[in-house]
Amino acid sequence: MKLAACLLIACATACAAAEIFTSSAYRFRIETVADGLEHPWAVAKLPDGDFLVTERAGRVLRIGKDGTKTPVDGVPEVVVKGQGGLLDLTLHPQYEENGWIYLAYAKPLPGGSMTAVARARLKDDRLEDFEMVFNPPADQASGTGLHFGCRIVFDGRGHVFFSIGDRGGPTNPENLAQSLASVTGKIHRLHDDGRVPGDNPFVGRKDAMPSIWAYGSRNAQGLIYDTATDRLWETEHGPRGGDELNLIRKGANYGWPLATYGINYSGTTISKNKSLPGMEDPVVQWTPVIAASGLALYRGDKFPRWRGNLFAGGLASEKLVRLELNGGAVTEQEIVLQDTGRIRDVRAFDDGFLYLVYDEPGKVVRLVPTD
Repeated sequence: MKLAACLLIACATACAAAEIFTSSAYRFRIETVADGLEHPWAVAKLPDGDFLVTERAGRVLRIGKDGTKTPVDGVPEVVVKGQGGLLDLTLHPQYEENGWIYLAYAKPLPGGSMTAVARARLKDDRLEDFEMVFNPPADQASGTGLHFGCRIVFDGRGHVFFSIGDRGGPTNPENLAQSLASVTGKIHRLHDDGRVPGDNPFVGRKDAMPSIWAYGSRNAQGLIYDTATDRLWETEHGPRGGDELNLIRKGANYGWPLATYGINYSGTTISKNKSLPGMEDPVVQWTPVIAASGLALYRGDKFPRWRGNLFAGGLASEKLVRLELNGGAVTEQEIVLQDTGRIRDVRAFDDGFLYLVYDEPGKVVRLVPTD
């Protein structure tokens, strides 16, 4: 690990009656945007102030400013199995000009399913002009319900990045996260219309998928691109131990499953190596795990002392972790929330609030400062 960041167990505490939470820098309340959702996965904010929310079962809902829920038609067919289904949703950086909405989902294929990325436009609460951005190879389909990824982010220069998990392959040695011929266990990069950039690191190699940007990842469900610093940050699920925060670099190998801080759920060893030459070490590793999910970079005005901080959500741990950065290093961690529910997604929108999507109980909330 590059930095053993000091974890502040000065965890946010709640005043139950007023629902006020206290962190090291702020007192805040949790304000519900929408509840009664079924395993929501992602939230995006439309320019008119409404929200789009995906539910894993294959539904997109438009959430009005008054909390009303309107189903959106035209969602592609998805495989709902285990962790698979309808996953991430995000708007193109130039959404107000081009109207593109990007979706990640488990696409049905003859051998099972594989993570796909598509885009469409919202017209009268219907997705139209549907286009595939990443159409996964049919011969790489998997029948498992594990480790789909998938987060989608943009670098502001016409490229889209997205993650695909290792689909729960055996930990060693057959796991395909180390195989450049497989799309699984990778961070991918394409032009925003799906074309392969000519400067991707493995373009031209017959033994490699040209969309791969980085590899050796287990199951990345947190991904954020910091356009101010040109850094791509990722959080991923470890097995039993070894959740990671990684700084993703072009062509780099992040070690799974040859180097890991985790062990099998049965307690047996995956690898004796936590670090190996030629492989990237995590910036932070969490053991016990936080069950890493959504990741956001805060640059808003409602919590100015949090500007430039990362916020990582946790599922089984029910944690929201704040990570203070100094360049490519983490200098401090703080548990901002704990035991409020399974956090699936974390977003920072242009209104300056911090938004959370809870898998259970199914809801979308925002953090509002009370100071």
